[in-house]
Amino acid sequence: MKIVLIQAPLVWENPEANRSYFLQKIAGTTEAELIVLPEMFSTGFTMHPKNIAETMDGESIRAMKSWAAQKNAAVAGSVVIEENGHFYNRLVFVFPSGEIKTYDKRHLFSLAGEEKTYTPGSEKLIVEYLGWKICLLVCYDLRFPVFSRNVEDYDLLVYVANWPKVRINAWDILLKARAVENLVYTVGVNRVGFDGNGHEYSGHSQVVDFLGNEVLPAQENEGVFVVEIDKEDQNETRKKLGFLNDKDLFVIEGLQAAPHPNSPAHQ
Repeated sequence: MKIVLIQAPLVWENPEANRSYFLQKIAGTTEAELIVLPEMFSTGFTMHPKNIAETMDGESIRAMKSWAAQKNAAVAGSVVIEENGHFYNRLVFVFPSGEIKTYDKRHLFSLAGEEKTYTPGSEKLIVEYLGWKICLLVCYDLRFPVFSRNVEDYDLLVYVANWPKVRINAWDILLKARAVENLVYTVGVNRVGFDGNGHEYSGHSQVVDFLGNEVLPAQENEGVFVVEIDKEDQNETRKKLGFLNDKDLFVIEGLQAAPHPNSPAHQ
């Protein structure tokens, strides 16, 4: 699969400016199959959703559909969504056909008061696309390995983020840890620049393989980065090592998800 990572200097709470930026960047891509944008790509990581929240029929979702159709590629990124009187930090995965799958960020960043503003999700999302099973998560989710544990035998793990420079070492370490423990290609897409609160972001968007090796080393500058990954190499390594066969069975409280294939419900 050919994946495009876009590391952007998001304009604070300005969806129109950010959509224009990504339109230009995506127009210049070629042969992409999956395009990944940062967390809250249209606004930056804001705790003021009343100012900028959209609906699922809003401009940012329509833009994602347009980009996906024009490039015949899936597009993924998170957007501030208002629905039924609640605000969500919602990761949106748009297929080239225009079909949409969504995931509402489960682990809300209490250090910034995100849990006081947004409603957490209760479902883990695994998308099937071009023969790949993709698990899509958002920023702070990275610190919670139980939630990302590969009990679904997914093939690709993707994190979209606004992860600040002051804690970027943790980002680098945890992306590799998630890749190694789950024997899975792991993609992390972050932003650069400063937000409206003065927080600095140093990027470090990257791709790590199933053994923790760098496919795309951490990038520090604004840019569009392209990688191609091969699932066969991953499958062969999983067969050879067999580590996932020894994983624990467990249930996450409050999570709506299908039972594990080896649980009594499936026997």
